[in-house]
Amino acid sequence: MSHLTTRPSADQYAPYYATYIRLVPEGHSPLQQLREQPATLQQLLHGLTDEQARLRYAPGKWSIKESLVHVLDTERIFAYRALRIARGDQQPLPGFDQDAYVPASGADERPLEDILREYDAVRAATLSLLESFPAEAYERTGTASASPVSVRALAFMLAGHEAHHLHLLQKRYLPLLK
Repeated sequence: MSHLTTRPSADQYAPYYATYIRLVPEGHSPLQQLREQPATLQQLLHGLTDEQARLRYAPGKWSIKESLVHVLDTERIFAYRALRIARGDQQPLPGFDQDAYVPASGADERPLEDILREYDAVRAATLSLLESFPAEAYERTGTASASPVSVRALAFMLAGHEAHHLHLLQKRYLPLLK
């Protein structure tokens, strides 16, 4: 998968996603980053109670549990987009309203352990899917959220999106628990 160390060009994704793509280090495979992130997450959340995982770093912000489920929802949606585009589907794919998904998820009512089990299952499925694509599939493009996107960009967006949320967890949430 060495072909995946080259970042997608700017015409392969909406400008909004540049932040996430930049969170995959230059020359690093997003699949490798996706493989590494579960250990980082486990280390950050080790020993956290369900009550602590309901922490919001500011009024109106998501809790740790809600943020985790948001990462899962987004991963599923991005992986679904990658599947469709990798298979040559040219139907425009709709966007989604993350701010509507989070309250509907009921994340704060779920045990953290259950969310982390789901995280492991989703990540395993995402990696299995992305690893199954032939090299040429990563160059295929389609339309999602009314913008062009490549399978390559989606792989980078997946890893970068989680990196963004891991950073927030480290910088905004965990310092409040010390």
